[in-house]
Formats: sequence, structure tokens, C-alpha cells
Amino acid sequence: MTRNIETFAFLSSGTPESDEAMASLVKLYGQTAPKDADVIIALGGDGFMLQTLQNHMNQGKMTYGMNRGSVGFLMNEYSETGLKERVEAAQAETIRPLKMVAESAEEGTVTSFALNDVYLLRQSYQAAKIRITVDDQVRLEELICDGVMVATPAGSTAYNLSAQGPILPLDARLLALTPVSPFRPRRWRGALLSNKVTVRFDILEPEKRPVNAVADHTEVKSVLSVTIEEASQLRATILFDKNHSWNERILKEQFLY
Repeated sequence: MTRNIETFAFLSSGTPESDEAMASLVKLYGQTAPKDADVIIALGGDGFMLQTLQNHMNQGKMTYGMNRGSVGFLMNEYSETGLKERVEAAQAETIRPLKMVAESAEEGTVTSFALNDVYLLRQSYQAAKIRITVDDQVRLEELICDGVMVATPAGSTAYNLSAQGPILPLDARLLALTPVSPFRPRRWRGALLSNKVTVRFDILEPEKRPVNAVADHTEVKSVLSVTIEEASQLRATILFDKNHSWNERILKEQFLY
């Protein structure tokens, strides 16, 4: 799909490299406020891209990232030349976030959204004990672990991948349920779930084995339970260069050795 792009909103992650890139690009292409721009250009790493997508969710804006950070799986290669042509020819992908509802002993009910993942992590030296329920059916009575997460396809190459979870194509209607350092059951490596399911984590022995929950950049301490489902009514659009699409990156990542 070819677009007619005239205006850009350049956003920097705040690092010296990103600020320098933004100054150069503004001189070349001008600067428009995000609410009025045809495309938002995020300059930084994957974390900044996720933050930008979150900030402009459901505003009908497309975001094109260029890597000026340490991680850039969601970003395109940085170049100052031919930006208009690159963006007009870029491939669009729609990302839908997860909705987390956490019940906390300290903070009450906390609702937050995550484009990457929602993960639980033990708060003390003792392993967490967590019950896992999928669509009101208990699937694992007790997982003893350092933590557990639900990752979207966009988040499958982040923390999920480092925890030995599967990489998911961006258009896959799946979620990755992945344990972090599981002790019992020792051989359980997680599950692939439909993106239509509701996952619930109940913390067993929460006072003795406290657990925190994180949805992208929002952390909730001392959770008692966490419910996760796809927020299908929310969406963000991310653009990838045609010669370096998300699916191509996924394939390359899976054939690394």
C-alpha cells in the first residue's frame, strides 16, 4: 500500500544519539505536532517505540521507528535520506495490547495496558507459587518459579525470548504463556494460547512469597491475583521497511545458530 506522506512528528528518546538525529531530521523535513502529523517518527530503541505507541494508541496514527538505541527489533535502520519514500512504501502492522487487572494488597485494583507483555516476578528470596487459570479452568494448580508472563507477538522477542519462550509472527492470533526459571513442574515450558482467552494468575502464600506484576512500564507490588486478556478495542499501527519486515526478522531470528 502506497501512502501520500507530507508531514512528520519526530520524537526522541532523550539520548544524545536520538536528540542529534532528531535535530538533523527536523532540519531536513520540518516538524509537525503529533496530533497533526501524517506519521510519527520514533527515534530510539524498542522501549521508546513501545512508549510512543502507548501514548498515541487509538488516535489513528502510524508510527515508524528508526533505531538510535541498544535494541531495535521493532525499529527500522536509521537513515536521513529518502525518508518520505521509505515511509510511503512501508508495511503496516496492527498491534493490540494486553489489559492487566491486578489485585494488590497495597494498591487495591490496578488496571494497565501492555503492548509487550505482562509478567509476574518474585519479590523476595523465596520462589513464587502461582496458580494458572485459563478461561475459568485451572490448568496448573501450582507453579513454583521466579516468575511467569503472557507475551504478545510484539513482545515475544523481548523478555519472553530470553526466558526461552517462542517467537510469534506479528499477525499470529496467539499469546505466549512462558515461565521464568520454573522449579516445579520442572519440565513445564509454557503454552501457546489463543488471543481470545482470559488468563488469571493467583498468588499462593502471598505474604510469605510476595510477587510483583509488571505491564510494560507499570509495576504493581504485592499482587494477590492478576487477570490478563487482549484489549481488542485498542490498537496501534507500526510501520516496517518492506525489505526488512517483521516476518522477515522473525524468520531470521529463528534460524540463528
